Amino acid sequence: MIPLPVSELDRLGRVDATADEVTGVKIDSTRVEPGDLFVAVRGGVQFVDDARARGAAATLVPQDAFAALASIGGAVRSRSSAEVVGITGSTGKTSTKDILAALCRPHRRTVAAEASFNAELGVPLTLARLEPDTEILIAELAMRGFGQIRELCEIARPTLGVITAISPVHLEFVESVAGVAKAKAELLAALPAGATAVVPAGVPELEPYLRPELRIVRVGEDATVISFDAGRLEADVLGERVRLELPFRATHQAQNALTALAAYAALGLPLDRVNEGAREIELSRLRGEEVELPGGGVLINDCWNANPASMAAALEDLSGRNGGRRIAVVGGMAELGRDSGRYHREVGSLLSGVDHVIAVGDLARGYGTGEWVEDAEAAAERLATLIEPGDVVLVKGSRSVGLERIAQKLVA
Repeated sequence: MIPLPVSELDRLGRVDATADEVTGVKIDSTRVEPGDLFVAVRGGVQFVDDARARGAAATLVPQDAFAALASIGGAVRSRSSAEVVGITGSTGKTSTKDILAALCRPHRRTVAAEASFNAELGVPLTLARLEPDTEILIAELAMRGFGQIRELCEIARPTLGVITAISPVHLEFVESVAGVAKAKAELLAALPAGATAVVPAGVPELEPYLRPELRIVRVGEDATVISFDAGRLEADVLGERVRLELPFRATHQAQNALTALAAYAALGLPLDRVNEGAREIELSRLRGEEVELPGGGVLINDCWNANPASMAAALEDLSGRNGGRRIAVVGGMAELGRDSGRYHREVGSLLSGVDHVIAVGDLARGYGTGEWVEDAEAAAERLATLIEPGDVVLVKGSRSVGLERIAQKLVA
């Protein structure tokens, strides 16, 4: 981290320091290294002594945890000249971030958000990883309502914006797809004049927010997939033909790769050398991870979250798989508001092409198909009796259902 004077922390809460500056920020005492600042959030005050024992240069018990981290992240950001890429969208944020970071690293000193560090705690922690020589920082920006992306952008001050998709998510808070577009477009409003915004083509709800002083790159028009087969992607990116070897085969991940390619090109990086980074792509956990099962089967572990668009994409991928039976273990989709029933019925119609469906939890009753079980434990028990060698198993649902436990037991 760019060194930060301890004197700047005094107004944020109770500070105990053994040095004049800090060179890292942690909120987990077990990850503290010498020189770090440990910020005690969410009951972390009981771990202050542990942080000191691990070499923390300072500890902070904040008056307001979110405000304190925002201030620290903003202070580090103000000391950096790095390009900051802000990525948001209804689906594909984390995977696009993972892909873009891998593509950039061979060419620029790059920092990217860990896993889904994308909210009030995660974004400042990502900014606090900026080093004096960092050239690109890739921040993931999440929202569950209006104003949240705006507040995150006030800290991160992005210089390039990426919106991966606009689809029905968090409708309990923003009411409609138009509301989703409005909330995500807070990223566009934060960009400086002349900056580039990478956005999905064909989304009328987003058009009112595409400011004329921005350079707009539309994924689906300015960047398109020519072909994708068994991980081999051929695309046209801003008029240049690109061939990319990718470590995944799902079509929706190819779309995320296309969005990352558009952002990579917008950063001025060489498309003719893009495969240097493609070899190092590693997607975050629970986002389409493929695990081989005994007997030649495959587990597609995609249970980080679910909404109508991501569920449709995952089921399309499952339907195209060869091998044994195709089994879908699906939890419900949370936060869809008053139209939740309709969205579940629509996804239910897509499940008709799957050989066997296990619907998990109360919301999953809305799919209207397959057999229903009460919770993840019951689903794991049922799957253990059902699965045969060669089967392809998709596990997907909203995080609240806890389907990662099914994948863990299946692998075990």
